[in-house]
Amino acid sequence: MLGRGLLLVCLAGVLWGTIGPSVPLAVEASGLGPLTVGALRGLVAAGVLLAAVASVGRLRRCWVLARPQWRRVVAVGVLTATFQQLFFVAVLWAGVSIATVVCLGFAPALLLVVGSVRERRPPAAGALATVVVAVVGLLLVGGAGSEGPAGSRPVVGVLAALAAGAAYGFSAEVGAPLSRRLDTLTMTTATMVVAAGVLLPLGLGLPLLRGEPVLTADLASWGWIVYLGVVTMAVAYALLFTGLRTTSSGTAVVASLLEPVTAVLLAVAFLGERLSPAGVLGSVLILLAIATLGRRTREPAPQ
Repeated sequence: MLGRGLLLVCLAGVLWGTIGPSVPLAVEASGLGPLTVGALRGLVAAGVLLAAVASVGRLRRCWVLARPQWRRVVAVGVLTATFQQLFFVAVLWAGVSIATVVCLGFAPALLLVVGSVRERRPPAAGALATVVVAVVGLLLVGGAGSEGPAGSRPVVGVLAALAAGAAYGFSAEVGAPLSRRLDTLTMTTATMVVAAGVLLPLGLGLPLLRGEPVLTADLASWGWIVYLGVVTMAVAYALLFTGLRTTSSGTAVVASLLEPVTAVLLAVAFLGERLSPAGVLGSVLILLAIATLGRRTREPAPQ
């Protein structure tokens, strides 16, 4: 049975799985570029979190609590923004399936290696088997959606996906001990404000210099942007950070592989796509890997 922390991380993965269908709808409806939509998403998330902190009279306390941990706060925020921007670039240059498989498959493998180097011993057989099963499942799920258009610069796109996976993995690695030092609202607000600050220059500043639009008058597209900011960023990261209090970063990264499973199921349910036998098998393997995490999860030691 999944522990509470792992269950929260899984729920975050499910929410992230709705990004895939939502971003194209937001881009198509608004006429804005994906990087601009990503920057507006970050701005919405930071604004909503700041409003929530202010509404409960904790704005100053949030600053007081986060300030002593500013290095980790900045690191998590920058890594989160870097992951998002590089992943968008990877999708544009390598295609959705390849970018997803490379990025999300590399993150747990990287953390497994990092953990082994830090502990100066080979990874435990159970942990290695879990990562292998999860990555194989991810490959099968990604292959199930490989009929989509390929990217224009696949080699550079794969490199961007690898970098995005590293940023995602290290954001969880740095965020895990921070989540046990700060309450969820403080940590989520502080790190998302930093992330928004990183996302804005590239997502809004660059288009402005090029004379491209950075806002839209279409209300439907704003609905999608608000959803992406509030649900898939503010709420999802709050769930992740809460889950990281009792779940290791490597375990959390594997559990978040529910993201592509959710995206595939949504595509089948609402976009008329068909799930191949490989996709079914891949989804089952990911769920089995997460189930083994639930059996092996234990509360991490304070850091």
